[in-house]
Amino acid sequence: MGGRRRALLRPGCCGAAWRRPDANRGRTRPARARPGASQRRRQAPHRGPDVSWRRLTVAELPDLRRDAVDASTLAGTRVIVDAVRDGGDAALRDYAERFGDLAPGAPLIVWRDGLDAALAALPDADRALLVRTAARIRTFAEAQRSALEALTVPVPGGRAGHTAAPVERAGCYAPGGRFPLPSSVLMTVVTARAAGVPTVWVASPRPTAMTLAAAAVAGADALLAVGGAQAIAALAYGAGAVPACDVIVGPGNRWVTAAKQLVSGRVRIDMLAGPSELVVLADGSADPETVAADLLGQAEHDPDAVPILVTTDATLPDRVEAALERRLADLPTAATARAALLNGFAVVARDLDEAARACDQLAPEHLELALPDAVAAALAPRLRHYGGLFVGHAAAEVFGDYGAGPNHVLPTGGTARFSGGLSVFDFLRVRTWLAIDDRAAAATLIDDAAALARHEGLEAHARSAERRR
Repeated sequence: MGGRRRALLRPGCCGAAWRRPDANRGRTRPARARPGASQRRRQAPHRGPDVSWRRLTVAELPDLRRDAVDASTLAGTRVIVDAVRDGGDAALRDYAERFGDLAPGAPLIVWRDGLDAALAALPDADRALLVRTAARIRTFAEAQRSALEALTVPVPGGRAGHTAAPVERAGCYAPGGRFPLPSSVLMTVVTARAAGVPTVWVASPRPTAMTLAAAAVAGADALLAVGGAQAIAALAYGAGAVPACDVIVGPGNRWVTAAKQLVSGRVRIDMLAGPSELVVLADGSADPETVAADLLGQAEHDPDAVPILVTTDATLPDRVEAALERRLADLPTAATARAALLNGFAVVARDLDEAARACDQLAPEHLELALPDAVAAALAPRLRHYGGLFVGHAAAEVFGDYGAGPNHVLPTGGTARFSGGLSVFDFLRVRTWLAIDDRAAAATLIDDAAALARHEGLEAHARSAERRR
């Protein structure tokens, strides 16, 4: 869920998570392979039901890697970020009112008592839903936190070690407006709190009662009722009562992503997220209706979403296409899903080894193994590049989206090759320390430090080391 739903957005507006840029503004959607004439004939869309996919071989797979933000969006976003940096809450309010996040004079911030009031006003079933989901996310995040412990190791003449400490302030972004995502509030804020962050703010435009209540359940201190690039700028630089944060996380549209890129370095960010991706790796045991249901679960996010089937069963793509058409007939988000399916394709691999290589090459945000449990469990350790892995027929990707425990903010666009999903580690700093208790025992360390310093032409360093004899 690194990239989420999309709306037609103005600069700085944030009703959803991603928008396809105009053709003359560069591409954020994955580049497709450009086959030669003979390949184009082989890859012509399969005709049958209205839903049809390209058929590719493993050798013809496109590269999902891309620039996170096009130059035009980045330039437009810089104007907004600089204005909020220099103009503070007055500029923040101006953009929020201009883009429809706030009515004139409406409060920018919902404080903790307002969040609690929204939670209290929810129907009991909705309140219990948020509490249960938050508890599962918290259990997983706290287990992650416990995996990173302080350590001490001996060094010549003393000891060295590390400690892991949370940042002081975190800003957690959640899309709002037409497509509010209270689940992203839970995923980001609960994780920050599990890491031990003392101050946590949410930013989300036009928050619904469910979003406000999710912020309360998750433990947020306050919610900035503003979205887009202006919200990211406020979280990075501070604006009025909004504090400057140390870390900014969460999915957003292309303006949000561009703003995160611009403030990265001043603050830590989690990632530059793009359109959502799902690869389903299936064999002949897979139910085509279930595979279709899972692919549509990603396709409905965004017309730029990328649903992909990799299979060892040559008959499965046709059967999945037929199932997709049946399921689209009564799907409220069918128009978005149909557009996204045009970005996808099916790959028929010779065997599971080739299928695994295809998945590693794609490095998708989500990877489902629609295989018998024993087969999936054996294959899972061999896979190297993915954001989130779902092992076996019962492990639906939607459970990751909606709070089984692991985080749904995941790397997209092939960045799973070098990064992972949001976790407590994004809110922690590993700090090292050194203590020398016995100068005589440290003689070798002192001599080596001085010698290396002189090799690098840094005599003052060498003399500093030798003062410890």
